Amino acid sequence: MKHIPAAHTDFVIEREFNAPPEAVFQAWADPEAKRRWSDCHAEHTTDYHLDFRPFGHESHRVAYPDGRIQQIEKVFFDIEHARRIVFAYDIQLDARRLSVSLVTVEFFAHNRGTRMIYREQLAYLDGHEDRAQRIRGTEEGLDRLTLEIGRL
Repeated sequence: MKHIPAAHTDFVIEREFNAPPEAVFQAWADPEAKRRWSDCHAEHTTDYHLDFRPFGHESHRVAYPDGRIQQIEKVFFDIEHARRIVFAYDIQLDARRLSVSLVTVEFFAHNRGTRMIYREQLAYLDGHEDRAQRIRGTEEGLDRLTLEIGRL
């Protein structure tokens, strides 16, 4: 098998919310809230678990109708209440690891709400690359986060 070097990229998404940093942070920390806004394939999700603490894990398994299985595994490294979350995650499709990411999410009091900055650094493996799709999917999740915060 020919060696394909890992490809690296990053992206940043900024959002403003009409809620204080504590409320936006809580939408990341609460397992039910997090599942509601972050699950982009809810109709196919077969397993979800969130242990939101330093060195805690979040796992998400999706079984698509065509038989493919997607697994996302996260580990949290740094959690500062209402200030910062740092985690790493990988995405596997049918046991093939597609990418590994490091993410930093920061929350800042801004006007009468919160400015959130999401930074992701990605390593794509073995020729897989979906940067535009990853950005779009992350933005869609953050759109759902806006709706979730509006429910609070």
